[in-house]
Amino acid sequence: MVECEFYTPARKEEWDSFVLDSKTPLFIFKRSFMEYHADRFVDASLMIYEDKVLVAVLPGSRNEKVLVSHGGLTYGGLVLSQKVKAETVLESVQALMLFAKDNGFDKIVYKAMPYIFSRHGAQEDLYALFRVGAEIVRRDLSSIIYLDNRLKLSKGRKWLIARAKKNNLVVTDSQDWTGFIELLHDVLAKHGAAPVHTSQELELLASLFPNNISLRVVVAEEKILAATLLFKFGEVVHTQYLATSAEGKEVGALDHLIETCIQESASEGFKYFSFGVSTEDGGKYINSGLLAQKESFGARAMIIDFYEIVLND
Repeated sequence: MVECEFYTPARKEEWDSFVLDSKTPLFIFKRSFMEYHADRFVDASLMIYEDKVLVAVLPGSRNEKVLVSHGGLTYGGLVLSQKVKAETVLESVQALMLFAKDNGFDKIVYKAMPYIFSRHGAQEDLYALFRVGAEIVRRDLSSIIYLDNRLKLSKGRKWLIARAKKNNLVVTDSQDWTGFIELLHDVLAKHGAAPVHTSQELELLASLFPNNISLRVVVAEEKILAATLLFKFGEVVHTQYLATSAEGKEVGALDHLIETCIQESASEGFKYFSFGVSTEDGGKYINSGLLAQKESFGARAMIIDFYEIVLND
């Protein structure tokens, strides 16, 4: 019998241990990462048991009567045990729906996990969603590079990288979280946006996950010309943020930074380099300039789907 229960802080060790041994052992699903912004989200994470054995967890948050997997995370969905099989996942999704309805939710918004983050086949949940009539309500276009089968750089990108090297620009690690956020704020402000994280939050997260989070920069005369925040997941290196100043753009600092990170990721044995999404307005609009930049490095598309389950029909 499959049953759902809400996560409680007393189960932190059980949750974290399960995540580390799951099909998708991403550090962003550990409680210390999920809870750094606990003031912004009402946690509604679930633990799913089959005959008292934990077989799945759902990082979740509550938005009024909507259960979201999870409002503060880019990726979500069920985190599955390595041993779990398709029939159990089908039962888990059905139990999830019943539990959510019994606890006052009208709807579930389910963020599917991109396949590159799984160390085993882990898409039983997508079949289960099909079986229960879930509908795709959003589709984002992300960009990834297969590091062992990479497409060639564009000529324009090669020229800018060569220019950066001619100016003796060097890529280094940094702990200047304040300078990074200031640069990022200036870049995003031009588009009417702002950084999701604060410098204090990034410093905290980097201290909690030093093997998974790093800040790479190009600096000249004590000024950050370009920077990227890297998240490392198993076989994937992901650029959480990319930013460059006007001066940095002129001398190819960001191009040199990105190419260096790609080459380092390949040499360190990673399989994928992920740039993240280039879509806006719930996936309905493509930022063509941003997408073209990623494609010029040899990246191509990967889809991130959002499903919706209406519980009161």
